[in-house]
Amino acid sequence: MDNEISTQPHGMEDVEIQEWLESLDSVLESSGPEVAAEILERLRAHATVNGIDLPFSANTPYANTIPVRLQPLFPGDQELERRIKSLIRWNALAMVVRANRVEHNIGGHISTYASAATLYEVGFNHFFRARSEEFEGDTVYFQGHASPGMYARAFLEGRLSAQKLENFRRELKPGGGLSSYPHPWLMPDFWEFPTVSMGLSPLMAIYQARFNRYLEDRGMKPVTDAKVWAFLGDGETDEPESLGAITLASREKLDNLIFVINCNLQRLDGPVRGNGQIIQELESAFRGAGWNVIKVLWGSEWDPIFERDTEGLLVKRMGELVDGEYQKLVVSSGAYVREHFFGSDPRLLQLVEPMSDDSLRRLRLGGHDPRKVYAAYKAAVDHKGSPTVILARTIKGYGLGEAGEGKNVTHQQKKLNEDELREFRSRFGIPLNDEDCIEVPFYRPPEDSVEIQYLRARREALGGYVPKRSIRAKPLAADHDELFKEFFEGSDGREVSTTMAFVGMLRKMLKDAEIGKLIVPIVPDEARTFGMESLFRTAGIYSSVGQKYEPVDVNTLLYYKEAKDGQILEEGITEAGSMGSFIAAGSAYATHGLNMIPFFIYYSMFGFQRIADFIWAAADMRTRGFLLGGTAGRTTLSGEGLQHQDGNSQVLALPVPNIKAYDPAFAYEIAVIIQDGIRRMYKDGENVFYYITVMNEPYAMPSMPGNVKEGILRGMYRFRTAANPKSKLRAQLFGSGAILNEALRAQEILETKYGVAADVWSVTSYKELYNDGNETERWNRLHPGEKARVPYVSKCLADAPGVLVAASDYLKTLPNMISKWMPRRLASLGTDGFGRSEGRASLREFFEVDARFITLATLHELFVDGKIERNVLDKAIKDLGINADKSNPVIS
Repeated sequence: MDNEISTQPHGMEDVEIQEWLESLDSVLESSGPEVAAEILERLRAHATVNGIDLPFSANTPYANTIPVRLQPLFPGDQELERRIKSLIRWNALAMVVRANRVEHNIGGHISTYASAATLYEVGFNHFFRARSEEFEGDTVYFQGHASPGMYARAFLEGRLSAQKLENFRRELKPGGGLSSYPHPWLMPDFWEFPTVSMGLSPLMAIYQARFNRYLEDRGMKPVTDAKVWAFLGDGETDEPESLGAITLASREKLDNLIFVINCNLQRLDGPVRGNGQIIQELESAFRGAGWNVIKVLWGSEWDPIFERDTEGLLVKRMGELVDGEYQKLVVSSGAYVREHFFGSDPRLLQLVEPMSDDSLRRLRLGGHDPRKVYAAYKAAVDHKGSPTVILARTIKGYGLGEAGEGKNVTHQQKKLNEDELREFRSRFGIPLNDEDCIEVPFYRPPEDSVEIQYLRARREALGGYVPKRSIRAKPLAADHDELFKEFFEGSDGREVSTTMAFVGMLRKMLKDAEIGKLIVPIVPDEARTFGMESLFRTAGIYSSVGQKYEPVDVNTLLYYKEAKDGQILEEGITEAGSMGSFIAAGSAYATHGLNMIPFFIYYSMFGFQRIADFIWAAADMRTRGFLLGGTAGRTTLSGEGLQHQDGNSQVLALPVPNIKAYDPAFAYEIAVIIQDGIRRMYKDGENVFYYITVMNEPYAMPSMPGNVKEGILRGMYRFRTAANPKSKLRAQLFGSGAILNEALRAQEILETKYGVAADVWSVTSYKELYNDGNETERWNRLHPGEKARVPYVSKCLADAPGVLVAASDYLKTLPNMISKWMPRRLASLGTDGFGRSEGRASLREFFEVDARFITLATLHELFVDGKIERNVLDKAIKDLGINADKSNPVIS
C-alpha cells in the first residue's frame, strides 16, 4: 500500500490523471497549442499564488519536440537523396581508409560524418543557401571532424577531383591535396571558417549572427532572412566557449542563428555523460538561456509505437535511462533491446510484441531520419524572436557496423578490414562488387545519372555550392595622407599617451568620407580605461533595441549613449566575445563583400595569453583588422600587478605567421603603421592583420624626424644620434615603446657623466626584424651562387660603432632573437618575471630596465671590451644608486 501511495500524488487515481490529460487533448484539438499553453501557464500561476511549490524544470520529456501531426511533408525525393547520401558516406570513408593505407597513421575521422550525414544532407538539399551577387547567402560552420563528408560531396558535385581526395591530409603531394579540417588559409576558395579547435565555432557563430544584425541596423547591408548555421558535437559543449555566449544570442533575439548539435552521446574517448543525459542537460541550458529548443530524438519507425502507448509509459521509460545505457543499447542485439529497454514493464513489452528482434535493432534515431530532420530545420528557419538549437540524437560511427558503430573507439577508427568494407558497401547499396570493394575506390556516378542531376539541381535552386569562399569587397581608393598628417607633427610639448594618440586617430578615421562608416571600434567594457568615452556620443554604442532608459550621466558631456545605429561594439567583460566580433568584422570582406575595418582594443595581458586560440583562428581565416594591446608593457601600467602587467604579448605574437606585431613609442609611429596597414589590407588585399601595443603613460610626442617611414614599418630606425660622434667611447641603444624614453635618458647620462656617445634606435617591431633576418638567411641558403643578401638589422648597424644594449618592456628573448644579425655582442634588458603592484619608476628599477640600468649595462659592455677600467664601473653602480645585491626579478 505504501508503494502504491508513493506513486500517486495525494492518492490520486490513474483515471483522474487520465481525465486531466484528455481535457488537455480536447483543448489542443479544438483551440490549438497556443490556447493550451496559455491555460497551463495560468494554472501554474494560480498554483503558485495558492502556495503550491512547483519545482522549476527547463526540460521537456525525452521525446521529439515536433509531433507527427505537425510534421511537414518532406519536399524531396527521399530515396534518391538516400542514394546520394550513401555515395557520400562511401567516398568519405574511402578517403580516410585510402590515405591510411598509403601512409600509416596519417589520421582522419570517419565516425563524426557517419553520425551527421543526414543532418548535413538535409541542409545541403533544402536549406543552405549559397552566396551570390543578389543574396548574401547563409553562413555555415561545419563541424571540423566531419570534413571528409564535405569533401566527398564536393567530389560528387564535380568541384574536387579524385586526385584531391586521394591526397587527403597530404597537401604537399603533386597536384595538391586536402587539408585535414576546415582551414581557409590552406583552401581559401573552399572553406570559410576554421572550426576544429572545438568550442570556438559556436561562439564565433553567435557573434557572426549578431554582427549581421549590426550591419543591417547601421544600413551597411540589406535586411535579409539569411541564417547562420553552426554544427557542433555534444561533447564539444564541454568547452566553456561553446555555451559561454548563448545568453547574448537570446538577449539580442538572434532568430537568424541556428545551432545543430549532433548528439551521438560520445566524446573522443567515451560517453559525454555516461551517468546522465547530455540532451536533457543541453535542453535545460539553452531553454534557460531563452533559446527555442527542438529535440529530434526518435525516427519515424518509433511513431506507431508512440501511438499505441496511450499511458505515456514509453516516454517515461526513455527519460529513465542514462546515456551510458543508451550507448549500450545501440551496440546490442534486438533481443537485448527487448529485454533491457522494453522489458522493464510488461505493458512496454506489449507495445512491441508484433515486432521482430531485427526490427527493434533497426529502430532509427531522429538524427538519421530525413523527415524528422527536415521538420526540425523547417521549424527553425520559420521561428521568430529567438535563436534555435536543434538537439539531434545520432549514433557515432553510424554504418560502420562491428568496426566501430556506437563504440568508444569509433572516433579513432581509420581503417576497415575486407569484411567490414563489404558490410558497409552492402548496407548503403554502393554499386561495387566484392573484389572492387576491398580496394575502396572513389565512386562517382556518370554525369548524366539521376543522382548527379538531382544533386546539382538542388544546389542550383539554393543559389550555388556550399562551402565556398570568395572575395567580393572592392579595394579602397584613397591613401589617407591628410587623415594622418597631424599625428606626424607631434604634440607640441603636451604630454599624451600612445593610447590617447590612437584614440585621436580613431576619432578622425570615424569622420573620414571613405573609411569612416567602415570602422568598427570594439572594446570589452574598458572604453573609459582607454580614454574612448569621448566616442560614446559621436559614434554611439550599438544596441539592437536602441536606448530604453535615460543614462545616469545624461547631463554630462560624455554620457553613455546606446543607439540602434551605434558604431561601437561595447561587448561587456568578454575578450573572447570581442574577438568573435573582431573575426566577424575582419572577415566581412569575404562574408559580406564589405571592407569593414575592426579596431579591437583591450588590456594587452588579456589578449594572446587568454584568447590566443581565437587569434590563431582569425589568422587561419584570413581576418583583417587591428588588435590594440592597451596598457601594454610590464612596467607602464602602474599599480595593477601580476595578472595585468604584460611583458609577454609581443613574444606570444611571434608564432602567428600573418600577424604584424608592433610596439611603437610615439604617435607618428602609430600613424605610419595604421595608414600602411589600411593600405596593405584593404587596398592591396594582403591577408595580414596587426597587433599594436599602446601605453597609458603620458609624455610629449615628438614630430617625425625626417623620412623614417620605411624604418618604422621594417622594424627599426635611428631616432637620435650621439651629440659627439667622435668620442672614443661609443654605444648603440635600442628601445621600444615607453622604454625608448628610458634609453633616451640613458643617452644623456652616458654622455654627461661618463663621456660615452650613444645613438638611440627606436625598435618598432622585433618580429619584423626577426622575419626579415630569417627570410634573408633562407634566400642565401637556397641561392649560394648569387650575391648574398644582407638582413635589414645588419644594414642598419653596418656603420654603427660601439657596444650594443637593448631594453624592452617585454621578455629579454625579444631583442635576443635578432642578435645573430648584429655586428657585435648584444646585452639585453627585459622584464622576465611576475609583475608587481607599484608605480612605473619602482617597477622599472625592480625589472632593471630604467635609464640607470641601461647606463650600467652599457658601461659593463665597455668594460668587457676593455674600453674602461673596473673602477669606473664600480663607481657607476654606487653613483647610480643601484643595489648590486637586489633580488633577481625573474624568480622573485
